[in-house]
Amino acid sequence: MKKRQLLWILGAFYLFIGLLLGLGRDFSGLPVSAQSNNLTVSAAMSVKDALEDIKSVYQKSQLNLKITYNFGSSGSLQQQIEQGAPVDIFLSAATKQMDALEKKKLLVPGTRKNLLSNSIVLVTPKDQKVVKKFSDLSNPQVKKISLGEPKSVPAGQYGEQVLKHYKLWESIKSKIVYGKDVRQVLTYVETGDVEAGLVYSTDASNSNKVRVAATAPTNSHDPITYPIAVIKDSKNMGAAKAFVQFLSGNQAKAIFKKYGFGT
Repeated sequence: MKKRQLLWILGAFYLFIGLLLGLGRDFSGLPVSAQSNNLTVSAAMSVKDALEDIKSVYQKSQLNLKITYNFGSSGSLQQQIEQGAPVDIFLSAATKQMDALEKKKLLVPGTRKNLLSNSIVLVTPKDQKVVKKFSDLSNPQVKKISLGEPKSVPAGQYGEQVLKHYKLWESIKSKIVYGKDVRQVLTYVETGDVEAGLVYSTDASNSNKVRVAATAPTNSHDPITYPIAVIKDSKNMGAAKAFVQFLSGNQAKAIFKKYGFGT
């Protein structure tokens, strides 16, 4: 009798273990953890349109996954993460913000990678012809120039470097109207509130209300690199790593390229 009871207990135990292992997958063959989690992705405003497209593609194969985007300036997003905001993935428009988080050990080791590249352009309202090159910004007819806040907006940081490269900064800094992110800078130009602005080429290419007057040479500013990483406090580590991997794949790269990013 004791032997029979022991066998019954062992059988029940192995059945229980089997059920636990089986819970990790459903009939589609995909891990449930990759299908049923919520993900919060904090990303630079300049990648908004591309990421929205990617989201719709990715969720076709991850039907139970809910992706929530939090777009803003990279500096503001960095501060939110440092203050404990519930974020799974961070995509920055510059390495500076990611470096700060890595220094504070807030990233999952081994998940950081450089994902995208971009360029800086000088834009004006579509029908404005006064500004044709960077040196024209010193023209008395140009009263206002928009730029992202350099301390928190990478595009603003790069833009300031470009203006200093052309030795224009001191003579025109009184004309600067700062934007909270690159999209606000673009809006100022689109509405004619400023005569010119410095934005990413990807933002300019998606607007039919501005004209690209000039493109900043690569030697006029730091390399424009978009790093991505999983945040250490992520509650959905597996799903976060899977999405970062997808963003690095060919399908996502094709979408990023469609919006003008280098990959």
